[in-house]
Amino acid sequence: MYGENVRPNTPTPSNTPVPALGTLLVDTSRADRVGEFRGVAGPYWSLRPVGGGAEWEAEPGHVRPAVLIEQLRARTARLNARSRGEVL
Repeated sequence: MYGENVRPNTPTPSNTPVPALGTLLVDTSRADRVGEFRGVAGPYWSLRPVGGGAEWEAEPGHVRPAVLIEQLRARTARLNARSRGEVL
């Protein structure tokens, strides 16, 4: 109802450590989309697809580090796109 805390366990940007640039992260609010950390934009983190493309913003509470298999999939997708000439 009114006044309820909808996401009580979601960390706020102030207590979430900011990752290093280029770190592969998973945005759980967008179907576990993997992206490279590009920086902080207000209360959001900017992520970019590994193979290039438009950046998107994600709430830090919905982002987690990519596990090894997710990192490998993202890098393999980028290399495949590069071999097809889609990415420089």
